Amino acid sequence: MTSKERVTRALRRLPVDRVPVFMWFHPSTTRRLAQLLQIPPTYVGEAVGNDIRQTWVNNNYAMEGIVHENEGDTHTDFWGIRWVKEGEFNQIASFPLAEISPEELLHYSFPTDRVDFLVRLMEPVVTAARDYFIGVDVSPCVFEMYWRLRGMDRALLDMAEYPEIAAAFFERCADFAATLADETIKRYPIDWLWTGDDVAGQRGLIMSPQQWRDLIKPHLQRVVQEGKRRGLPVAYHCCGALREIIPDLIEIGVDVLNPVQCLCPGMDPVELKREFGKQLTFMGGVDTQRLLPEATAEEVRRATMELVEKMTSDGGGYILAATHTVPPETPDSNIFALFEGAGISQEEIFDKAAQIRQKLSRTDC
Repeated sequence: MTSKERVTRALRRLPVDRVPVFMWFHPSTTRRLAQLLQIPPTYVGEAVGNDIRQTWVNNNYAMEGIVHENEGDTHTDFWGIRWVKEGEFNQIASFPLAEISPEELLHYSFPTDRVDFLVRLMEPVVTAARDYFIGVDVSPCVFEMYWRLRGMDRALLDMAEYPEIAAAFFERCADFAATLADETIKRYPIDWLWTGDDVAGQRGLIMSPQQWRDLIKPHLQRVVQEGKRRGLPVAYHCCGALREIIPDLIEIGVDVLNPVQCLCPGMDPVELKREFGKQLTFMGGVDTQRLLPEATAEEVRRATMELVEKMTSDGGGYILAATHTVPPETPDSNIFALFEGAGISQEEIFDKAAQIRQKLSRTDC
């Protein structure tokens, strides 16, 4: 069974040979696994059995797709946001719209002249479209794009004090994400549309549910519809405790929810599966805060097997993934135990790495 077939069948709740996997690793974890497997870091996902290939075409490209070598290196992206490398990740150093009045927000121009460049970021990904499930990530779609430009405090104040202006700017954020989705789906063989906005924290939403419904939901729905009108499943990413708006996400057409941050209130994956499993596929739920770094390998293996069993009780509707990137403090034995719990043995991973090395050596020749 190819990865494309595996994910497609799981989304349709049809039998598969094993649970689909889409695991994300902290950069340090990736480098360590690459050294262990004796392959380039970019091939680690392939070696461990990831079934999905996707990349960012919206502002997440500026955050994650531009990799600096040195601490403190910076770049200014197409949106005017300045980023600085802090540790392993790029962090926002300045918000371009932080100091202007709310009325001036609507004079801001999104980088529509860069749409072609951004969409073409998919070209290396779609070369694997025959065998792998291909996704395009157009996040951040609405709220998170707003605050990256404006700053979190001012974004939340705008929502409270100038809701009409905030709604108008949310509309423009969604317009840009929808344009990217439309252009990408027209050009390339896409299997799902990936959307997202982090609107929740560890304890709950960072705004009232009603604010989200009034100001953000209608515009997120327009982005989601870019996938739905083409018959594509739509995934939505939001960290934290977003239980209160899950019915709303289902209502606007979301099919897949990630990352199911299981230690947050209301986010127990098995309970969510029981309540929403007929309408949603879940992707995530493997705890990266306690389980992976602190448990024994056997505890990780058992927990993974139990999670997979319960999340596929209706025959599918689940993709194995972690609640965040697998952290560098996770022992190698726990990483291999995680995959073993998914039906991918350590021997299979090392065999796949050997195949990758052979393929690369033939390419070098």
